[in-house]
Amino acid sequence: MIIREVQVEDAERFLILLKEIDDSNRMLFNPGERKTTVEQQQKVLERFVNDERSVFLVAEKAGEFLGYLGLVSDDFERRKHIGRIVIGVAEKSRGQGIGTKLFESIFKWVEGKSFKRIELTVIKDNESAYHLYQKMGFELEGEKVAALLIDGEFVNEMYMYKLL
Repeated sequence: MIIREVQVEDAERFLILLKEIDDSNRMLFNPGERKTTVEQQQKVLERFVNDERSVFLVAEKAGEFLGYLGLVSDDFERRKHIGRIVIGVAEKSRGQGIGTKLFESIFKWVEGKSFKRIELTVIKDNESAYHLYQKMGFELEGEKVAALLIDGEFVNEMYMYKLL
């Protein structure tokens, strides 16, 4: 397995992965809600490829995308030191250390890029993800009550951060 930056030409495979992970019902999008076309995904990836402070990494094995980690930074001077993370691993690939390897890769990627803080959110009952984030050095910052509506139920979201 390799971890690498997603390229524009990966748009179709990357979009398939995003939709597959959305179907887990543990992400911001509801299953089937993402209507992004390959062309739209290419434009998103072009912005990332041309932004030296934001990146999407992908875990790939034998040409198959197994998971991803995106880091997005703000352009606002007061928030340039913060990177926001979104991570997803395909259900069939969970429990194989892919999330750990993605985090290790992003920690190397941010070195020397003037980040002080990276942050993420996780649905409160997603215990395996929460424990992974703790293992990777993230600390609980707080809980946002009724942050998301999932299957007709309001769920809380945990806010976590790591200082670099």
